[in-house]
Amino acid sequence: MTGACDYDVVIAGGGMVGSSLALLLQRLVSPDGQTLNVLVVESVAQPSATIQSTSPSFDGRSTALSYGSRVIYEQLGLWSRLSEHATAIEHIHVSERGAFASALLHAEEMHWPALGYVLENSGLGEVLLSALANSAVELACPATITQAQPQQGGMLLTLQEDENQRQIRTQLLVVADGAGSQLRQHLGIQHRSHNYQQSAVVANVSFEKAHQHIAYERFTEQGPMALLPLADQQRAALVWTQTAEQAQHLCSCEQPDFLNRLQQRFGHRLGQFTAVGERLQYPLQLITSEEQLRSHVVVMGNAAHALHPVAGQGFNLALRDCARLSEIVLSAKAQHQNIGELSILKPYQQAQQFDQQKTILFSDQVGAMFAHVAKPLSLLRNIGLSAVDMLPSLKHSFVRHAAGQHYGAALGLLTHNDQLTGDQAIEVEHG
Repeated sequence: MTGACDYDVVIAGGGMVGSSLALLLQRLVSPDGQTLNVLVVESVAQPSATIQSTSPSFDGRSTALSYGSRVIYEQLGLWSRLSEHATAIEHIHVSERGAFASALLHAEEMHWPALGYVLENSGLGEVLLSALANSAVELACPATITQAQPQQGGMLLTLQEDENQRQIRTQLLVVADGAGSQLRQHLGIQHRSHNYQQSAVVANVSFEKAHQHIAYERFTEQGPMALLPLADQQRAALVWTQTAEQAQHLCSCEQPDFLNRLQQRFGHRLGQFTAVGERLQYPLQLITSEEQLRSHVVVMGNAAHALHPVAGQGFNLALRDCARLSEIVLSAKAQHQNIGELSILKPYQQAQQFDQQKTILFSDQVGAMFAHVAKPLSLLRNIGLSAVDMLPSLKHSFVRHAAGQHYGAALGLLTHNDQLTGDQAIEVEHG
């Protein structure tokens, strides 16, 4: 590449993953005081007052953050603000409709303040975008990358902003523009997709009894559902998996019909369901990129792996990817290396491979396992739930995975106190 790079890192996509990665990278300081020059390119305008109405990443849905994700945001100095929008999950109740067994998981058994947290995406977006606006990260918005050409030492990018075009050079291009990534397609990176022939119905619902900070995972013959506690003790975020046809009906039927069907499938643990808000339908697919690395290119977030939402692991896995990549980039920057070289990036993929494979397999198979109604399989599932509930070692292993604290999971950045500008240093768990 002729001349110096304009940026160390250019991130295509300013949603939850792109914003979080930018903030992780921006706060890095190498031992000799070097910082990273980061640009985020976002195609959707982000007016400060109406985040929810403009950004598909920060829409009316809710996100379940694992305890491990809290650790990462805490180390970034963002958790105090995020906690204002967060509702703690202190217990998780897992059950199958029509079956005798269930499992109840408790944060206190792990000596944690919570197993996870629920944030409405609008609140998460408000904090992340505010932090970006007050950081040294540059933001091109609305803008798109229309060309990406490999050159010696980096990538040459063509940036389209309104009617204007400009070319920029970067050592590392991060593709984080969603499951239907146009940039991934432009680069010729293939992806595999599995259509679940299902849709997720997403809505906020109200009920008679207090949720007491319990998250419910309920498996039914029509598909799994999750109820995630919100700040109002009698309100929760519902994610209900159905066939596309059934989902369409649930989104268009009258409120009493919807609540009656929900009551039949969920039961009366929360008393009577009393109201439902706006209902949205999202088709479900498992999408995995066939390449996550090229020289000077990393594919991340839903562009790399878009998961079934039943286990709530998609964004948490992506955030752990961000933490691990940041660790690798800091190490290379400290040694004055080109951070986009393939030899530098390969350890990132090697370190995250186990976590990604384990999490993708779990998210993909758990819904399929509970979809079969045959009695022998139902009996095995009941035995499994009973075992999780009664065996402490098995329960702890299950909880650690759900919380992003399992073996091989990135918990932050390998650094020292004087190498991180922030509230505290970030540590990494090494297996």
